[in-house]
Amino acid sequence: MSASEYKHILRIAGKDIEGGKKLIVALSEVKGVGYNFAQVITQSLNINPDKRVGFLTDGELREIEQAIANPANARIPEWYLNRRKNMDTGSTQHMITSDLDFAASNDVEREKLVMSWRGYRHMFGLRVRGQRTRTTGRKGGAVGVKKVSLKPGAAAPGAPGAAAPAGAAAPAAAGAKPAAGAAPAAGAAKPAAAPAGGAKPAAPAKEPAKK
Repeated sequence: MSASEYKHILRIAGKDIEGGKKLIVALSEVKGVGYNFAQVITQSLNINPDKRVGFLTDGELREIEQAIANPANARIPEWYLNRRKNMDTGSTQHMITSDLDFAASNDVEREKLVMSWRGYRHMFGLRVRGQRTRTTGRKGGAVGVKKVSLKPGAAAPGAPGAAAPAGAAAPAAAGAKPAAGAAPAAGAAKPAAAPAGGAKPAAPAKEPAKK
């Protein structure tokens, strides 16, 4: 094929593919078509898997798309297909692109509806196929840790320069006398009451002199 017939970009099964890639690599880029399935398609159609996609003829492209849509017509074994014995129809088919995603989501919703064990695992976002969960799949946040969200410009509690909480009295300066008529602060010791009858208060006992 001449360079004038070379296609830089072509479309296979709804996927835009660069013409410089090998056929087996280009087919495996289609969702639902893996490397092994692409190799089986090229062998059944007798097409060189190392051929560049840009050099494929229109007839070869048509045969490849038909083989992907109906693998049974291309003599591909059923055990290569990804949708065997469909629960709704009982047929065996091969799904690609958005049809594969839609079928998988329907299967998950059916498992949740019948309340199966797999459905429970899907609902809580846990591993379904028996993987370990001790060291993997730990996507959730830590339990029992409280995160404090600060507003922009606000100082963290306990930091220097942080405002005192409401209702708390400011500490008195060292040596300052309280103002006249001011009520004593909460928790301050009250002065001892004078003895009745005008008696003089007893002198405090002297401590014995230390030798």
